[in-house]
Amino acid sequence: MNDLFSFLGYGVRSTDLWMVATAVASSVACGLIGCFLVLRRMSLLGDAISHAILPGLAIAFLMTNSREPLTMLAGALVVGVATALLSAGLSRWGKVPEDAAMGVVFTALFAIGVILITFVASRFDLDPGCVLYGLIELVPFDTINIAGADIPRAFAFLACILIAVTALVTLFYKELKIVSFDPYLATTMGISATLVHYGLMTGVAATCVASFEAVGSILVVTMLVAPGATAHLLTDRLSRMLWISAIVAATSAILGYILAVYFNTSTAGMISTVALGLFIAAVFLAPRHGWLSKQTRRLALALRITQEDVLGLLYRWQEQLPTARNPHPPTAREVLDATHSGWMGRLSLALLARRGLLTRTADALSPTPAGIELARSIVRGHRLWETYLTKHLAADPSRVHSPAHRAEHYLTPGIQASLDRDVATGEDPHGKPIPPQP
Repeated sequence: MNDLFSFLGYGVRSTDLWMVATAVASSVACGLIGCFLVLRRMSLLGDAISHAILPGLAIAFLMTNSREPLTMLAGALVVGVATALLSAGLSRWGKVPEDAAMGVVFTALFAIGVILITFVASRFDLDPGCVLYGLIELVPFDTINIAGADIPRAFAFLACILIAVTALVTLFYKELKIVSFDPYLATTMGISATLVHYGLMTGVAATCVASFEAVGSILVVTMLVAPGATAHLLTDRLSRMLWISAIVAATSAILGYILAVYFNTSTAGMISTVALGLFIAAVFLAPRHGWLSKQTRRLALALRITQEDVLGLLYRWQEQLPTARNPHPPTAREVLDATHSGWMGRLSLALLARRGLLTRTADALSPTPAGIELARSIVRGHRLWETYLTKHLAADPSRVHSPAHRAEHYLTPGIQASLDRDVATGEDPHGKPIPPQP
């Protein structure tokens, strides 16, 4: 083989680079087309097709005694599209749930495929294990000559598939996007959702069969789901999702191969494991949909609500000063007990003091002028909402405190102004004054 990568140096073998390039081509192709399966909640159908095309591969081999990619592709495409048709037909006409229909069809076809592959292997030189695990280690030694250079056949074929998938996604981006998010809208716009669906299934089948011999079904199934699912957690825009999916797929292939060599284990298995690791990282660390970011936002919201509850309590205390029998400022303990906030309340007191909204003197708490302004807005929203509920919804005045307490933290100045015009009164249902708009 011509050492096309000799310019890289550093002792890197061209065989390693060809294996990595093949894994990247397969992973990115599966990742791109898998995005649409994830968006359409059809990841199981991608898994079904990737398994169900086994009988197509075996039958094509039995009919031609050839493992030529085009022959295998033809057999796989027929069975892949048949899988989608059978699943849809069984669900529609047999009144079977869609997931159950897919499960029945793909397991039955997969079982038939395993039997046929085993039968073929007993008569010809065909290893059933390569269908599951792939033979990426042997990719650099099966070459074809292209423009005077020896190129691994698997890489050349997968590169063509990757180019074809990229071209199809680019050319039919609008149709795929509309059908993925709203097939009924696509139909009203004159786009055949059925045609796009089976075109997508054909692309899935073609990508699967192109990848089987090199990387095996384990990696194919993983890459049809994991990169798209990871990208979906990181962005809500389809264009970015496709780019992120390709990056995740390529990163999984490169890092997985390096780790497989280091630990001397299955390349396809390690690449799949890395893809799973990246997905788990996104589950926890994604900026918007990740578990950690969600918990952070919930904590921030809880702290904001607790701080506003404390300020509202202090504002009401100041309202009662002229008539209070013992007009001493409330202590931190009294505020914590009144708000039932525990450690969240103690943290809120520290944050309010740091923001300059609260002062603490000998354990007594007093709002600053800035704190009073914020507290006035909170109490204003609370009493406006109580008044609105009793005036327009005929709510019992004794039962409006709790819903108003929940709503007061979300009533913006604009909503408060609208409520003020609507209720047109200066008192809440309990006779307490509604603070004016500052």
